[in-house]
Amino acid sequence: MKLGIDIMGGDFAPEETVKGAIQARKELPASVELVLIGDKDAMMPIFERENFPVDGFTIVHAPEVIGMAEHPTKAIQQKQNSSIAIGFHLLKEGKIDSFASAGNTGAMLVGSMFSVKAIPGILRPAIASLLPKFNGGWGLILDVGVNADCKPEVLQQFAILGTIYAESILQIKNPKVGLMSIGEEEEKGNLLTKETHQLLKGMNEINFVGNVEGRDLFNDAADVVVCDGFTGNVILKEAESFYYMLRKRGIKDEYFDRFNYEDYGGTPVLGVNGNVIIAHGISKAKAIKNMILLSRDVVEAQLAVKIAGAFSKETV
Repeated sequence: MKLGIDIMGGDFAPEETVKGAIQARKELPASVELVLIGDKDAMMPIFERENFPVDGFTIVHAPEVIGMAEHPTKAIQQKQNSSIAIGFHLLKEGKIDSFASAGNTGAMLVGSMFSVKAIPGILRPAIASLLPKFNGGWGLILDVGVNADCKPEVLQQFAILGTIYAESILQIKNPKVGLMSIGEEEEKGNLLTKETHQLLKGMNEINFVGNVEGRDLFNDAADVVVCDGFTGNVILKEAESFYYMLRKRGIKDEYFDRFNYEDYGGTPVLGVNGNVIIAHGISKAKAIKNMILLSRDVVEAQLAVKIAGAFSKETV
């Protein structure tokens, strides 16, 4: 297994990305090869300071960097020697099994769509976020920002993508799928949710339990919550803000500590022909380490293969 990591991606790269890779190296078996993609000259002093042997990694030199504020499409086209562009080239050529980055999210999405490309039948790839359940388990919400405007058929596909993720990565058997709305009743919601409800309730491929409300996000009402990216991003950012406010007030709570994004590292791009993992731009070493461990889990679960298989059956 070869896991590709963008060492130049993120607000604290390459210092924190190299440290995160070192932490992951300590936890992963030797059979897992970590391929660090970035400026070799910038990496080497960090390995020396950390007193960790560089021969535990494969380094692919990438002298250019796509900044966080750069235009995604232009940057990918103009910076072919950037860590992101080279990472996607290696992924497309099958030289790495996954590619993960905390860098420019737009560039990662552009690379996903134009390099490894969307799985045939997928209308819109999506990204998801974990939901810490009060009972100790995990749920999933998607989309959380890629697709601000959606059609019912797109949300229908999100339900399938979320189901496969929940089964493969979260190990939830026959996950319950809920549609985010403003009421549990079938007739509640806007035009999008009403039409989507009709599509989902007629599907045999998922375990649809009906509409859920915002208060149901962290209980057992559903394992997979489906919504458009605009709604999902608002929910995600609000949950993050509560976590940070609790920390600033010095409140330590075992449950709310599970809202810390560093503990799960990132999210795969669901619906593309490859294992692409995106992490938060402010990721430090712990988050980078967990991004790499998630990459391992996604490759082992053959998540992209399972999604491609589900959509080759023309279920939607």
